[in-house]
Amino acid sequence: MPDFHNELIPYLKKYFGFDRFRQQQEAIITAVLNKDDCLVIMPTGGGKSICFQLPALLFKGTTLVISPLIALMKDQVDGLNANGIPAAFFNSSQSAQEQQAILDSTHKGELKLLYVAPESLQGLSPILYEEYVSCVAVDEAHCISSWGHDFRPSYQQLGFLKASLPQTPIIALTATADKATRQDILAQLQIPEAKQFLASFDRKNISLEVRAAHDRVTQILQFIEQRPNESGIIYCLSRKSTETLVEKIRNSGFKVAAYHAGLDFDSRNKVQEDFIFDKTQIVCATIAFGIGIDKSNVRWVIHYNMPKNIEGYYQEIGRSGRDGLAAHALLFHSYADVIQLQRFASGATNEEVQLAKLERMKQFSEASSCRRKILLSYFGEYLQADCGNCDVCKNPPQFFDGTVIAQKILSTIARLKESEATGTVIDVLRGAQNTNILDKNYQQIKTYGIGKDISWNHWQHYAIQLINQGLCEIAFHKNNVLRLTDLAKAVLFNNTKVQLSQPLSKEEQMAVRKESKSKPINENSLFEKLRQLRFQISLEENIPAYLVFNDATLKEMESKKPVSSEAFKEINGVGQRKLEVYGEMFINEIKAFVETVPQKKKKKKRKSDTALESYELFKVGKTVEEIAEIRGLKPNTILAHLEKLYHEGKDMDIYQLISKEDVAKVAEAKKELQDPEGLKPYFEYFKEEVEYSTIRLALSVIEREKIL
Repeated sequence: MPDFHNELIPYLKKYFGFDRFRQQQEAIITAVLNKDDCLVIMPTGGGKSICFQLPALLFKGTTLVISPLIALMKDQVDGLNANGIPAAFFNSSQSAQEQQAILDSTHKGELKLLYVAPESLQGLSPILYEEYVSCVAVDEAHCISSWGHDFRPSYQQLGFLKASLPQTPIIALTATADKATRQDILAQLQIPEAKQFLASFDRKNISLEVRAAHDRVTQILQFIEQRPNESGIIYCLSRKSTETLVEKIRNSGFKVAAYHAGLDFDSRNKVQEDFIFDKTQIVCATIAFGIGIDKSNVRWVIHYNMPKNIEGYYQEIGRSGRDGLAAHALLFHSYADVIQLQRFASGATNEEVQLAKLERMKQFSEASSCRRKILLSYFGEYLQADCGNCDVCKNPPQFFDGTVIAQKILSTIARLKESEATGTVIDVLRGAQNTNILDKNYQQIKTYGIGKDISWNHWQHYAIQLINQGLCEIAFHKNNVLRLTDLAKAVLFNNTKVQLSQPLSKEEQMAVRKESKSKPINENSLFEKLRQLRFQISLEENIPAYLVFNDATLKEMESKKPVSSEAFKEINGVGQRKLEVYGEMFINEIKAFVETVPQKKKKKKRKSDTALESYELFKVGKTVEEIAEIRGLKPNTILAHLEKLYHEGKDMDIYQLISKEDVAKVAEAKKELQDPEGLKPYFEYFKEEVEYSTIRLALSVIEREKIL
């Protein structure tokens, strides 16, 4: 197999801003470039997209990306274009002319990536040939499987792709898929020999917490008030819950919106866009919200109600902390939620599977052992040590040596030949004489009745802990039977010790865990100044703030304080195009901050003072270039100083800085574009031939002189 390492790293840095790959990214990309089919299971925020986006740059032709939602496509395409990668999406929201233009671009080989929903694939029939399509990526691949937690029938038509494009590699990607779902994905896509890559599901940066669901609204308000500037999502089961919460949160002074199926398309789209653009801080939503949203600075997720399965819970909490910084997942658990979810599952074609997975979610909520161990063991990954970043680890229950109890349970599972579910295992242990036990002659099993001194509920509590610790697992697609894992052998045959906890009393279950508060935000910190600059740029260019730079990149800028292009380019997340487009503005912001730090003990130099210095030099006849040389700054920085002061009402001959022709040109564009939001529409209107600084200055002149 060819080694692409030396070829890949320059592309990784130039287009994505990273110096090294994460987890299994390089191995996956190499397999795709070798035209191998692949199944990639990688957690949200783990870097799945790069696994097909980077190979697309090296392939001749277009990589076709199957994606479930229009909002997800737009988000991904905006991010790719911001990185200088030619990409587009094709869906029903576009006119026939727009769709034909995309087909023409693909014919000419101008697009590297083309996103499409499964329902719109038929419209791409003119280009579904191997001379045009270099690779097919099926994103959110769990949607193809009825075993998956978000099954979409439209995904089941995708099996024809391998038959139509037999030499084209197919890469299927998802954040959450248990064993049954993985097997189904391979079968449905007709790629049974695909290479499988199972990355670690461990999102160490997300703190996990479960609380009893009494007085949820008060608890949520307290939680939010301790995180005043952080973005978050609250998931609810009903529309009414979202609307009730929104009203109470808004009354507490926060920017919040509801998102549910009762809203029309335009209203839902506006809520999503306002959240992505940081105009709305909090969204209270039904589970329909958030699939594929690549917003990297969501700092917390709250589940007002218990999710119906662990896959859904894991995917939803994964929408926080995508930038790798600390995030918090808070789940409220109540018996009423369990009853309601059981009703929802009743009558479904896969009712038994849904109920079994709901029971597993309930067990997670009631657990008294490390919650991260439970999550990871569900997906077949086992931690040896507790995580230290969940409520159970931070407030641990009292444990006892439960080795003998564990051996009794595991031995019974083995003697039942791993063919029975939890209830039957417990019935055997307690020596039950019901029809199921007697008909199958289980009273003859050696462990029959050895646990009659322990109550049925306590046995269930212990069995759940063994599942959570990865000593046994539930085979959902095999009638929920209990099966032993490799870890069980050490307990059964090597006497490896097992620690168990006693069931918590009702009073202990109702106790609220100690609140972990976020650190107070320093409005004068470099991070906050860079964040404000990023927000301003995002408004001007009409793109989400995190597409400029994510929070982790800003944190690294704050730490390393790069004041040259060379140093700035070394920051993770800074690629060549972002260096060219944004580098100067961020470097100048960092320089201004660095200059003020030593002067704090004397007189703190305000940001406005530096603009006034430029203004005074301009007033005595110095040109922009001369001022820049005198002050050791870039001409664009001086121009920004003068534009800012002119906009604020300072007296100056503005036409020394911009021609009347340029002002008239921008005024005409403003009229034709019907007063668009941000600077990007103007930039595109002028076919990128007029600089942002000129457009910004012209708009200030138009506003101040009331030209229109």
